[in-house]
Amino acid sequence: MNTTAMNTTAMEPAGAATAEWRDFLALCKPRVLTLVVFTGLCGMLAAPVSIHPVLGFTAMLCITLGAGAAGALNQWYEADLDAKMRRTAGRPLPAGRMDRQSALHFGVGLGAFSVLLMGLAVNLLAAAILTVSILFYVLVYTVWLKRRTPQNIVIGGAAGAFPPLIGWAAATGRVELLPVLLFAIVFLWTPPHFWALSLFVRTDYANAGVPMLPVVAGTRTTRAQILLYTLPMVAAAVAPWPLGLTGAIYGLAAVALSGLFLLLSARVAFSQEADQAKMKPERRLFAYSILYLFILFGALVADRMVLA
Repeated sequence: MNTTAMNTTAMEPAGAATAEWRDFLALCKPRVLTLVVFTGLCGMLAAPVSIHPVLGFTAMLCITLGAGAAGALNQWYEADLDAKMRRTAGRPLPAGRMDRQSALHFGVGLGAFSVLLMGLAVNLLAAAILTVSILFYVLVYTVWLKRRTPQNIVIGGAAGAFPPLIGWAAATGRVELLPVLLFAIVFLWTPPHFWALSLFVRTDYANAGVPMLPVVAGTRTTRAQILLYTLPMVAAAVAPWPLGLTGAIYGLAAVALSGLFLLLSARVAFSQEADQAKMKPERRLFAYSILYLFILFGALVADRMVLA
């Protein structure tokens, strides 16, 4: 082997040659993507007008790619934090399977393509909201809030609340009260969902120096805040029914599902020391919170199909 070839090899970023398609997929946070895509699809299907299947597929592809881009850029920026936390240390960047430049180029390219395709193939409003959602997650939540304030997940929760708005806008070309309420549901759902998680992984956040609420304010305050944020979330979830925006299928489902969410949140807030040591109420709430959003939005689509 000649000297030039050896020098070129030596200059290649560590991990560049070992990254596989699975690593690029992992950058997109596929578990998070599932919920994002589902709420976006429900927002589209709940719209009062139908969208051509090809355009609908394109819109959902753009939402998926845009969310994946946001996840990739989040991991690019937070590679140092991920390396300090046990649950994220195996991600492509902290594990050394990919270099940061590749992650940056992948995230920027994916995001730009998703917005451009949405604007050209669907409509400009949906593209604009998609742009805002990506920038909000990357710049507002990841860069600005995550390392600076325990309110990071409260304000940053807006990033994950945009998909129903995007889906609705893709179908209708406008924004109305129902998708705004769907946005509010996800926005208010995010703090109790993530704070329940942070209670039983708070050591990870503390080791990484991330000012999550349990780290800076303690577990008692966090448990109280979970219940506090659940109350307006329940109101937002039930509101579409009395406002006449949905029928009884959604309304009854929202009442039942939200009532159980409130009960689990209350158990977290008023849990005894034995329960707190094992984190059982927090784990139950976290697991249920994911199921809650899937069933609630599914009920919305079912309700709309019956009314149609």
